Amino acid sequence: MMYRFLRPTLFRLDPERAHALTLNALRIAGNFLPSRKLLAMLYSVPTKPVTVFGLTFKNPVGLAAGYDKDGIAVRGLSALGFGHVEVGTVTPKPQPGNPSPRVFRLLEDDAVINRMGFPSRGSEFMQLRLNPNLHSNWLERVTGMPSRKKKPLPTWNTILGVNLGKNKDTPNEEAVLDYLALLQNFAGLADYLTINVSSPNTVGLRSLQGRAALEALLGQLHQQRLLEQQTYKKRIPILVKLAPDLSDAELDDALEAILGTHMDGVIVTNTTLGRDGLRSVHREETGGLSGSPLTVKSEAVLRQTLQRLNGQIPTVSAGGIMSPEDAKRRLEMGAALVQVYTGLIYRGPGLVKEIVAAV
Repeated sequence: MMYRFLRPTLFRLDPERAHALTLNALRIAGNFLPSRKLLAMLYSVPTKPVTVFGLTFKNPVGLAAGYDKDGIAVRGLSALGFGHVEVGTVTPKPQPGNPSPRVFRLLEDDAVINRMGFPSRGSEFMQLRLNPNLHSNWLERVTGMPSRKKKPLPTWNTILGVNLGKNKDTPNEEAVLDYLALLQNFAGLADYLTINVSSPNTVGLRSLQGRAALEALLGQLHQQRLLEQQTYKKRIPILVKLAPDLSDAELDDALEAILGTHMDGVIVTNTTLGRDGLRSVHREETGGLSGSPLTVKSEAVLRQTLQRLNGQIPTVSAGGIMSPEDAKRRLEMGAALVQVYTGLIYRGPGLVKEIVAAV
């Protein structure tokens, strides 16, 4: 109800500015117990637990990567009722992303085009957000003086995923080094990790979805994961996020590589480069398209993915989930979890509660 009154004001703002405004409002609200409890009360959802990748989610609805790129508002976001929140995409080094304007609302199409290009404050910044003790450790190394008593790791009241991507200036031949560094940095801070090789906004990134390249990348990540598990004494699920624009043969090859390298799950899909049937004046903007126009394509990829995997590993469905009916259909098709993002822009945070109630 509240969002219905706020939306016209937000939609008068530049999309990226509106996003920053809402994200920072959630960051501030999440940092204080009274405001966090108020959010949790306003957006309380029934508990409908589901166990996937060895993790128990309080409900099957998650926030897709891209909303909180630097992990600054996890507490506030978790108060909206999400069963999981995926932060990122995080890159090893800070990078600004592509020049603005780089986000466009397609109001006539209930869609968004973005060409953000992995803007990220970098791995070190996000690590400090997820574990404030790291700042004390850094001061101790620099000053040689003992730091204050360590605090317990933050608890988020949700499952936390971290989406990993390579830096723009890292050639594909060296991309594995970026992903390995990120895996090491976040293995102890996240409940699961997602390997993003499907954003259309980093030149050449999607070529890592080819079978040979993907097998080489994921094989090394699996070996590093085994080492990290000895340190943290827990299994670290790794998911792979794929594009909706792969041919049937390319999708089959990517899924073969994912299965062959012992990954724990797949997320389908990222944004699309397709522009079929759009009416908005922004339809020719470059970048990844999300929202209602992606619904049919994302469901088709989900159907093929489920058929090919045949239950060997779980599938998370993302892309074009704009209503409770969309989410319910994906889960009935066989998705283990769903993720939303653009639907929140058009329906508001109450969408989470509506979906959970419907499923």
